[in-house]
Amino acid sequence: MTIALFPGSFDPITNGHVETAKKAAQMFDKVFVVAMTNTSKKYLFTAEERTAFAKDALKNISNIEVLEKPEELTVKLAHELKANVIVRGVRNSADFLYEQEIAGINKRLAPDINTVLLFSSPDNSFVASSMIKELARFDEDVSQFLPIKAAKALRKKLRHE
Repeated sequence: MTIALFPGSFDPITNGHVETAKKAAQMFDKVFVVAMTNTSKKYLFTAEERTAFAKDALKNISNIEVLEKPEELTVKLAHELKANVIVRGVRNSADFLYEQEIAGINKRLAPDINTVLLFSSPDNSFVASSMIKELARFDEDVSQFLPIKAAKALRKKLRHE
């Protein structure tokens, strides 16, 4: 059985994240989608909220389980979950270079775990949570980029109800 871990900040989860999770679900027997914390980022939503958005967006995919593990190193979590693959979404060449570095570090820390990079479709290749939050701050409709629950929560959080 191949178990995959798809970690992310998901602040909030985007259609690009959902696309990556769905692709992973087609490739692997079990996929853990985990809302984690990147210490270099400032978050708009709590880990609990980010997890709830992911659960709602992925609820109809039977081999995906969404978890909240904000304070854990990715490779340690992979071992805890018995995952032998870490899945990452890649939108562009900048993402690729960043993920290549992270994959190298992860491989050094956990030689038994492989990283699989899944490329976004053109429709999602430009969608970044930070960009979507910026659009929402200026009262732009972001519902085409986010799952419904996340889009509504973002609008409410920024008081553009």
